[in-house]
Formats: sequence, structure tokens, C-alpha cells
Amino acid sequence: MIGLSEAMARFLDKAPSIGVLVVGDCMLDAYVSGAASRISPEAPVPIVNVSRRRYVPGGAANVAANARAMGAHATLAGVTGVDESGVRLRQELERRDIGMEALVEDAARATITKTRITAAGQQIVRFDDEDLAPFPPSLMAELQSRCAAALSSAQVCVISDYAKGVASDPFCRWLIDEAARLKVPVVVDPKSRDLSRYRGASVITPNLKETLEAAAGLPGPVPALGADLDPLAHWLLPRIAPSALLVTRGEAGMSLFENGKQEIHLPALVNEVADVTGAGDTVVSALAIALGIGLNLHRAAEIANIAAAVAVGHHGTWAVRADELQEAAARLAEAARTC
Repeated sequence: MIGLSEAMARFLDKAPSIGVLVVGDCMLDAYVSGAASRISPEAPVPIVNVSRRRYVPGGAANVAANARAMGAHATLAGVTGVDESGVRLRQELERRDIGMEALVEDAARATITKTRITAAGQQIVRFDDEDLAPFPPSLMAELQSRCAAALSSAQVCVISDYAKGVASDPFCRWLIDEAARLKVPVVVDPKSRDLSRYRGASVITPNLKETLEAAAGLPGPVPALGADLDPLAHWLLPRIAPSALLVTRGEAGMSLFENGKQEIHLPALVNEVADVTGAGDTVVSALAIALGIGLNLHRAAEIANIAAAVAVGHHGTWAVRADELQEAAARLAEAARTC
């Protein structure tokens, strides 16, 4: 197996040749910031004098933005409304050169929008605009048709499930089966408590809370969780086989579990966390590109771990750039040499 430095060099060199299809719940992240020096006379809440508004792709759209920023070609598949937020999201995607040919519009619903109000660097409140009503069968049929066309030219696929309706059980089953037929690896960022929905994907990436919830939702006696995650993960693996499991554990790092292989624990590589928003999107983006160029899961997870460390060092939703990855990998290699 090649070393991490060589794997990162290959990642950065080959990423521009990789097409990533990101399928899932698309959102617009809006940031409204300013100063709060007064309390409202109408209610005991601060008054924010707005000085800046910023809009960035969120949810599955942030996965695509990360993949593009790391050098790969990215195509986004999902649903937006026909509204101001939908227009803004498409503008941000176009500005980042992200393919939108698999993006479907639904005039009957609002584009999912998360608006964060901040003052002096502190988030005061968040507003979510979303419609969780089931998608019409005709719309899902159109989305499936566009995904099939996009998948035929992709080297890797990501399912970004935020439990907003796109990644339904039947749709996931169809997409994973179609990708398998085309020999396209699939990386899943899950939200469903039933991880078997994603069975057949190359790797499923729940966080620790989602892993516990998934175990609780499956039949059979669940191993007690102590300080060691391994028994629970190995109990889950046969239930999602042949998929591997990469559990993201915040400040404890990541743990990779593959059928028939020794588990691998990767420590977190960041000293100071600014904001964890969107870090999971960064992880699946880096994993997908690494698998797309043919790296094994061990090296892919190590690269994703470095990318996550870069992401959490930024405030708000952030798409990690290739040059940031390169710099972080160089610092890591230098630290290893001096130890």
C-alpha cells in the first residue's frame, strides 16, 4: 500500500480527472451578520444592525462545492423550488462551476434555506425554510432519469441524505444498484436510522450519534457501548454488508470498519475548532474523490480526516480547496519528521 504522502499527491494530481455525482437534499445557507448593541423594546431580544449578507451552497450542494474546490468535476442532483432562494443557489453553483443538469425544479415548494443570524461572531438564531411533504412521483421519475444520465459519465457518486425527502428508500436502492451495475463507487452520508437502506454502497459515514441510533433501530440485542466502539460497529457490519463503515467521532477522530479487516482509528488533526458546520460534507467529498481515483478506503479516510481538520478551522459552511489540503498535508508530514 502506498504511503499517505504519495496518496495525497495522487489525489491532488488526479482529482481534475474525476467526475463526482452528488445526489441529495440541496439547500441554500444564508448568513446575516452585524453588530448587536441594543435590546429590543418589543421583546427581550438583541437588535442586530445588519452589515453583511452571504449565501453559500448547503447540504448536498455543499458536498458538490467541496468536491469542485478540491479539483474534481461536480454535478449536483436534487430538487429546488422556483423562488428567490432557488435563484441564489443556482447562481452560487454556477459561480463555482458545478453542473446543474440533474437539478430538478418544483414550483410547489420552497428551496430549503437555513438562515443564520450572527453578531460579534456568535450565532443568535437560525431560521429554516423547508417543505417536507413527499415529492410527487412524476418529479422523482424526472430526477431518476437525470441521475441515470449523469451517473453514466461519473467516476464516483455521493448520496447526501439530510432527511428532507430526496434519498427515500426506493430511490437509494435504485441509485446504489444502478451505480453497482456501472461499477461506480458510492459514498453515503446517512440520516436514516435504518442503515440497511444504503446497503451496497462502498462506505457509509454516520457520526457517532447516528451510529447509535442506527443500532437501536435494528432487530436483535445491541452490544453495550462503553469506551470502545468496535463491538457495536462489528455488530452493524453484517447488517449493511458489503458496505464499509466510517464513523466520524468529532474530537475523537474517525474509525474505519471493513468486513474481514482490522479496524482503523484515526485521531482528530485539529487543535482549535471554529465551526463544525458542513464538516461531514467535506469528509464525503474527499472520500469520494479518493475512491474515484482508485485509492483504498484506509488512505481515502486519512485524506478525508485531513480535509475535515481544514473545514472545522473555518467559520460557517466552507468548501475546502486543493491548496488548503496540500498545505495541511505538508504540515502533517513535517510534524511527523520532527517527532
